[in-house]
Amino acid sequence: MTPADDPQPSTSDDVTLRSDVTVELVKSSASDSDVLFAARVSTLGEQSIGELEKAPERSKGLINYLMRDRHGSPFEHNSLTFLISAPIFVFREFMRHRVGWSYNEESGRYRELQPVFYVPDASRKLVQEGRPGKYVFVEGTEAQHATVQHVLGDTYRQAYDAYQKLLADGVAREVARAVLPVGLYSSMYATCNARSLMHFLGLRTQHELAKVPSFPQREIEMVGEKMEAEWARLMPLTHAAFNANGRVAP
Repeated sequence: MTPADDPQPSTSDDVTLRSDVTVELVKSSASDSDVLFAARVSTLGEQSIGELEKAPERSKGLINYLMRDRHGSPFEHNSLTFLISAPIFVFREFMRHRVGWSYNEESGRYRELQPVFYVPDASRKLVQEGRPGKYVFVEGTEAQHATVQHVLGDTYRQAYDAYQKLLADGVAREVARAVLPVGLYSSMYATCNARSLMHFLGLRTQHELAKVPSFPQREIEMVGEKMEAEWARLMPLTHAAFNANGRVAP
């Protein structure tokens, strides 16, 4: 079995190669009732807090109406905090999402970075065909996958050896890290509300129900899929309304 076929991390010469991402919901205050009490304050005033005691299924239609007509602010009165482990290039795309998001990432200035790197598995489409704005990705050949495995693995080992040499020579971590590639794994906490998460999902996942097509890089889509699964469990009516209305953030 080649590393491309193996879903488990592999270790060689003190370098660990992974093809996955991990997402853990570490803290949340999020439910469909949060949407309802925020929306009904406009007609009930302070009495709207009573909506938290009611079964949100009774107001399924209101959630769908808010989503359909893009009354977005009621979807902001909740919070989800995720711990994410992914390659650095995923985080650089992720942090383009600024409104409604907070981030704290591990720092190569303050800790020695670990030799864990990303190599795509056999399911990752490797070849881009077409021009920007009008291209598709297609399957790679066995030879191309083997080349990716070999070249990335060798490059990572050389880069991490150089990093260790700089550290051993007394070079500061914040300088030595410059030799490390963006395939290095990092970790961060990301906190958002349902509205900002829906905007993220609309851009960073492909879905058959989406009114507006999106063309995300597969690795950030993997993160989005795992985040969506956690959110759907906490706010099933809101998630259903998101899908029913074309996966467009309100």
